Amino acid sequence: MSDAALTDRIAGPAGEAAHRGLLSWVASVDHKQIGIMYLLSGLVFFLIGGLEAMLIRVQLAIPNNHFLSPDMFDQLFTMHGTTMIFLVVMPVLTGLTIYVMPLMIGARDVAFPRLNAMSFWIQLFGGILLYFSFLAGGAPNDGWFSYAPLSEPAFSFNNGLSYWALGLACVGIGTLAGSINMIVTIVTLRVKSLTIRRLPLFVWMTLVNSFLMLMALPIINATFVTLLIDRLLNAHIFAPAFGGSALLWQHYFWSFGHPEVYIMILPAFAIISEVIPVFSGKPIYGYEFVAASTVAIALLSFTVWAHHMFAVGMGHVFDLFFGFMSMTIAVPTGIKIFNWSATLYHGRIRLTTSMLFGIAFIVMFTIGGLSGVSFAVVPVDWQLTDTYYLVAHIHYVLFGGSIFAILAGIYYWFPKMSGRLLDEHLGKWHFWLTFIGFNLTFFLQHLLGMMGMRRRVFTYPNLPGWMILNLISTIGAFVLLASVLVFLWNIIVSRRHGQVAGDNPWDGWTLEWATSSPPPPENFALVPPVGGRRPLWDMKHPDRRDEAVAAAGAR
Repeated sequence: MSDAALTDRIAGPAGEAAHRGLLSWVASVDHKQIGIMYLLSGLVFFLIGGLEAMLIRVQLAIPNNHFLSPDMFDQLFTMHGTTMIFLVVMPVLTGLTIYVMPLMIGARDVAFPRLNAMSFWIQLFGGILLYFSFLAGGAPNDGWFSYAPLSEPAFSFNNGLSYWALGLACVGIGTLAGSINMIVTIVTLRVKSLTIRRLPLFVWMTLVNSFLMLMALPIINATFVTLLIDRLLNAHIFAPAFGGSALLWQHYFWSFGHPEVYIMILPAFAIISEVIPVFSGKPIYGYEFVAASTVAIALLSFTVWAHHMFAVGMGHVFDLFFGFMSMTIAVPTGIKIFNWSATLYHGRIRLTTSMLFGIAFIVMFTIGGLSGVSFAVVPVDWQLTDTYYLVAHIHYVLFGGSIFAILAGIYYWFPKMSGRLLDEHLGKWHFWLTFIGFNLTFFLQHLLGMMGMRRRVFTYPNLPGWMILNLISTIGAFVLLASVLVFLWNIIVSRRHGQVAGDNPWDGWTLEWATSSPPPPENFALVPPVGGRRPLWDMKHPDRRDEAVAAAGAR
């Protein structure tokens, strides 16, 4: 029996029935369904975190406002930061990776399908446990980093922080299991001819990022367990009054917290490294440099954590070292910016919605990166730490970076997942509302920080210029809200009535575009031959493949 006939027999009516109904999703071990569930759970938490952000911006729209109580404000900004980082950015990037990566390497599924399902459900359980704290005496109110000794029982009287630590420990366990699964899948299940030097950059960065998670997540999981021991068993590990060290918490937290920034941004780099070349009509410029700089970022990310701690008085030697390393890590990041820009140069650019978000990502992330480098200058950091300048910086990195890249990836791969294109007219409205609303909301916060407005304050006095800048920032947040509503409407309408996409609507080059849209349960009947980094381009241009390989070697 031929491979195609065998595949048809396996994935016939019984296989199709297995992929229908709600129960099939709950019990699924198919990487595609699990990837979509990651995306949907991330979308739900994004809406919740966005609502928290809107309440925060309403409170800060005018001075001396009492729309929210101080304690409720503290709970909301703690939950907003925690939700967006651990329950939105990480799960959505994980969902895209789990869906796309096995298809890119020609695999039928991930290496451990049941472990893949467990990773999702335990991560979702962690998020639900975190939000259960609202019903159990109050949500955590110490910031998403929960600095000691504020997180000690003597200062934090509700149970919210215990739910915070326990819930995020579950999220960490699920993410750690997923990283192991992705490493084994890439190493063992890719088609034999897809050598390490031929891997799509998306897969390359997924591999590096999975190792980064494997090294960083045990640190924070151990830290969460230590905090629970502190709170539930009165160990006082972080309580200076009992001989503990509050500074130790900061070292533990940020030794994970800065690699975490790159755990959230490397998959975004991976998405952009696929979107930019396809819609520029030319291969990525400097493939080797992009891959090598990814490894450099992963290694250097463990040497810069204490630049978050310049204000705690570590001493000039430590400040000098971590300041130098914080500037050094900007070099491999800058290499990627130049590679993407060179790919755009003289390209046959198609300004699809995905491409618009990709180009905007480069600009927004560059602004966030430059403001981040300014924090590597110790005297600047002393002046601007814990101000709204830092709030602006982190949002330009994570919203202007990760979220813009996620949206580029959703518009790019939605046809593969659903079989239909997202509406490009609505997509353009979504892009411009997002771009304008984002910059209205966060760019002016750089100025607020330089004017001295502290972050984590529930209200502020009517000082010159503060009200107008905060009011414009709140207006920008409502524009962002409008963009989210347009996006949701686009998904709902396009899922049912969108233009049929076909197998390869963007004329992409990697293997996921060689199967149907959406893919069958087994992914491929037969995997196309892989003789280079652009297998589908090679199939369409067999007479030019050797020429392209020679040109790449010359470069």
